[in-house]
Amino acid sequence: MQITASMVKELRERTGSGMMECKKALQETDGDIDVAIENMRKSGLAKADKKAGRVAAEGRVVIEISDDGKSAAVVEVNCETDFVSGGDDFLSMVKAIAKTALLNQPADLAALSAMTLDGTSETVEETIKEKIAKIGENMQLRRFELVSTEDGILGSYLHGNRMGVLVEMVNGSDELLKDVAMHIAASNPLCVSEADVPVETLEKEKEILRAQALESGKPADIVEKMLTGRIRKYLAEITLLGQSFVKDPDKTVETLLADADAKVLRFVRYEVGEGIEKKQENFADEVMAQVNG
Repeated sequence: MQITASMVKELRERTGSGMMECKKALQETDGDIDVAIENMRKSGLAKADKKAGRVAAEGRVVIEISDDGKSAAVVEVNCETDFVSGGDDFLSMVKAIAKTALLNQPADLAALSAMTLDGTSETVEETIKEKIAKIGENMQLRRFELVSTEDGILGSYLHGNRMGVLVEMVNGSDELLKDVAMHIAASNPLCVSEADVPVETLEKEKEILRAQALESGKPADIVEKMLTGRIRKYLAEITLLGQSFVKDPDKTVETLLADADAKVLRFVRYEVGEGIEKKQENFADEVMAQVNG
């Protein structure tokens, strides 16, 4: 029987499983969706997918750099608890996913999920599903970024298992790379320089700062001068080059780099769970919900 896209879509909606898993399950049952669901439940995959709605805001960030130091992959994989994220089994899986991304250069998450995991015969998606079924926690391959350089060097810094920074630098030393990466981890700049600040971000901030300045009741020309100063301060706070260097606040990162005749071309900063809204549980409400069935 021909397996159609609509059949795969229906099975995905009913189980929450991945596209390749659903297609395979339908092929094995000659298109019988009910039998496919039953088989997936027996294998533990459907059971795992029931956890897909739970918030996975813990996890790990892993950075894999090529032997020649010219390319790298940054990957974040999420789970539900720090107990799981701190385990060797979870770390090994995330490292293998990062290596898979580095070696194969996927275009997006779907492509990476469908690739054979480095050192195994299963896809990244299949491996994650099996881990969900085995451990009992929701897990998600959330994001990744690939970086390559021709004239520069790549350096990284990992802060525990929750934060990773990758830096591309020209003319820098390994020590300077690490110092700048640590600074980025601590200070969380938005971008490298003022020229990199998105226009919409800057305009929105100007609008807010102008409104604040007008509240002072001062004349328009004074307000504009106040705005200019506040924008300058804002740009210094959000750009890497404008920030005070964490290890020596008397100098900016721009000065630090200039002293070494070095230049940061770009950076990637991943922090586990950033942007994910954790569900706040009320214990009393939870108990009452169970009492009420």
